[in-house]
Parts: sequence; C-alpha cells; structure tokens
Amino acid sequence: MELSPDECYRALTVRDARFDGRFFTGVKTTGIYCRPICRVRLPLRQNVTFFSNAAAAEAAGFRACRRCRPDAAPSTPAWVGTSATVYRALRLISEGALDVGGLADLSERLGMGDRQLRRLFREHLGTTPLQFAQTRRAHFARHLIDSTEFPMSRIATITGFGSIRRFNEVMRKSFGCPPSELRKTASGANGRLRLRVSVRQPFSYDTVLAFIAPRAIPGIERVVSGCYVRTVSIQDAVGELVAEYCPGDQTIELVVSESLCDHLFAVVNGIRRLFDVDADLGAIGKQLRTDRVLRRAIAQPKDVRVPGVFDRFEGAIRAILGQQVSVKSATTLAGRLVERYGTPIHSQTPGLSHIFPRPERLCRARIENIGIPRQRADTIRVFARRVASGELALDASSSLQDTLEALSDVRGIGPWTANYLAMRIYREPDAFPAVDLGIRKALSKNGALLSTKQAELLAEAWRPWRAYAAMSLWQALGTRASQPHPS
Repeated sequence: MELSPDECYRALTVRDARFDGRFFTGVKTTGIYCRPICRVRLPLRQNVTFFSNAAAAEAAGFRACRRCRPDAAPSTPAWVGTSATVYRALRLISEGALDVGGLADLSERLGMGDRQLRRLFREHLGTTPLQFAQTRRAHFARHLIDSTEFPMSRIATITGFGSIRRFNEVMRKSFGCPPSELRKTASGANGRLRLRVSVRQPFSYDTVLAFIAPRAIPGIERVVSGCYVRTVSIQDAVGELVAEYCPGDQTIELVVSESLCDHLFAVVNGIRRLFDVDADLGAIGKQLRTDRVLRRAIAQPKDVRVPGVFDRFEGAIRAILGQQVSVKSATTLAGRLVERYGTPIHSQTPGLSHIFPRPERLCRARIENIGIPRQRADTIRVFARRVASGELALDASSSLQDTLEALSDVRGIGPWTANYLAMRIYREPDAFPAVDLGIRKALSKNGALLSTKQAELLAEAWRPWRAYAAMSLWQALGTRASQPHPS
C-alpha cells in the first residue's frame, strides 16, 4: 500500500472520506473488515490490520462489514501495485476472464505461467487470482440480492458460481450470514432490474456527459435529460440500459433490460469504463497540479476524467471514423454506418433503433459508400478483420507499448489514433498523443509551437497519468479557444 499502517490508523480515527477505497481495516477481535469511513466504534490500534483491497482481507479470514458495505467502496488504486502485469490481470479478471476461462488461459493471455501469476498476486496483493475473482462474484451477487427479486439460484448462475451450495458457502463466508438473510434487509427493486455503480469522488457527471453527448452514435446511444441510454448486444442477448447519476449516494444507477441479466458483469464493466468511475483523481490531480508546465497551461485545473467506451469495438470504429474530421461529422458518419450495416431492433426508446455492426459484418462491407475515403474504409475493414480473427485483442492483456505497436501495424492508424485508442478503448492511463496539435498549442509558450519531441519530453514528468494530462490540456484549450475535444 502507499500508506503505512500508522498513517492508515490516523486516517481511520477521523474517518476521512478521502481515504475511502485506499485501504480496508480488519478488526482482529470481531473478524470483520471495514471501510475507513465506517461509523462503528473506533477499535484499538493493536486490534487492527490493514489491507489494500477487499480480496486480501477476505483471504485473511475477515468478513465484510454489513454496515459500511466494503463491496460498495471505490476500487483502490493500490490494486495496481508495482507490477503492470498484475494491473492487467486485475483488469482482465474484472471483465470476466476467469468466468469464461481458467487460470491457465488468463496466464497465457498475459504471457506467463499460472504459478508465476499466483506468486505476483501474493507478492503485490496478498491474495490469489481465484480469490480475487471469487470476492468480485460475491460482492456482485450482493448487489443483485439488494436490487432484484431474482431467486438465489438465478443469482448464483449469473454471478458464475458452479452450484447453489458453493454460492451459499461463499456468501456466508463473505458476509457472515446466508443469502436469504441478506435479502431480508435489502431495499428491494419492485420487480425492476436496477443496479448501482459506485463512483470514486470527486466526480463531475455533467462534464463527462458533455463529452459523451456529441459523440453518441445515432441509433445506438443518446443523452436525454441527464441520462445516458443505449442499446446493448452481448453474445446473443439484446437489450437496453439507462444510466443516471445519483449525487445523494454518489452512484450511477442503471436500469437494465431483463434480457441482459445473464451478462450483468459485462454491462456494469461497460459503464465503469465509459464514465471512468475508478480513477483516483485525488492522487492523479496531486501529481499533475504540482507540475510547473501544467499549472501554466491549465489556468483553472479541474477534476478531469478520461471517458472510455461501453463497447470497445464500437468505440474504436467511431474513433477511426473521426480521423481528420470534426466531432459532428464523425458522429454523422457513425450514424450512416449503423443505418447501413447495423442490425435493426424494436425499441420503445425514441432514437434507439439498431445494434452496432459486428466485426464480421464490416470485414467486407463497402464502407466507403457512407462518404469516407477509400483508404479509411480499408483501415476499418482490416481492423475489423483482425478483431474478428482474434489477431487484435481489445482487452488489457498487453502492455501499453505492445498495444501501440499492434494498433500502428494497421495501415491507416498513426501515432495519434493509436494513443487515442489506447486512452479510451484500452483504458491506458499513461497513453499520450504527443503529436496532437491541440496539446502542443496548449503547451506552447510565447507563441512558439512545441514539436512532438518537446511535448514528449515535458510529458515524462506526468507519468503514469499522461492520459489525464492530455484530457486536461484538451479541456483547457477548448475553454480558451472554444474548440471541441478531439474525436
């Protein structure tokens, strides 16, 4: 962890909300672990031990507090550890890698043996990959118990437990009581499938929504009256979702079609990516605001997130369409692509009419007919073909350098597009499009435009948060010059 045990205890004594998610407290006398904001009686220093994440606390035999709900705490930045491999593994597990495959498959995707991966998890997190995945399943099951009326057998299936017996065993161990007792205290959802996604504070929902709205793909997604709505297609399931921020409890509430209930992990993870809810803006901002160059370039520093995408393939195609055109033009082109090659659906939500075309559909499509140059259409076809074949993975299994090299290998994807895709599609916090004209303008001094090399040298001081620095510079430039964000 970044904090020493004594620093953790000092934060615990004042219940400082800024430390929520940065550590968890295990109380030896009760066998329960809590968030630092929990309002229970303060335990004595000798009776507590601290963990960087919930999985490590549960691996040590502690149960989740039923009052402060550690499962609702923001994701801790300490999960990243000092190993980029562990970070990528956590991202893959959080997206269901161990739900559809085993530890050997995950290790292979990361380019190592499963024994080495287990050792890294023990070293950096004090837990195992399987324990982390199990904790994630248990906490998500708790969400479903609270927010739906699904029978326990259905919840066990949705959350990836092999049997109801195993489900009951893990839930009892994690929360100190059987699932049926947890439901007695649940708020209930009156038959509606509602979920809440915790958001690390501070969070400017309006700022993120303002970024998403002009880029929303016609027929697929919309921003209406402060809500984000879209169609969803996961494997053979098709449905819709509505996302709205609830400032009172600092969560994003999701209303999801019941047809998607078997894929709720993917739905929630898509929203987490889109709104960048796990970013520790306190730690990121502290580093960036101390930089002399950024302080000069950004007149009024704000809490800036890097919005991702709900569907990675969809977002990547939207970004390629946006090369060298305005945001408005790119959105128009994306709408044409959807209308011509997307799958029509019946929707009761105005403006939602299609499912985005799958990679297989675009491999041989005559995409230039929507009004783009032949070369860009070729880029989309090649990109779609590589994704469809599995040659190009749209996940976190590769390092930033490997990701940039794989993207740049597609003809028509240059350094700017590769870094932009790394920022928003691959969720790489250190991606930085130094070639961007807007960034170099924002960093310029006395009217002298910086070169790409000069921008790269300045950005070295912003690692590992260069993507957030880039977004801050774009925002500052747009404020001063009334220019839109990049596509």
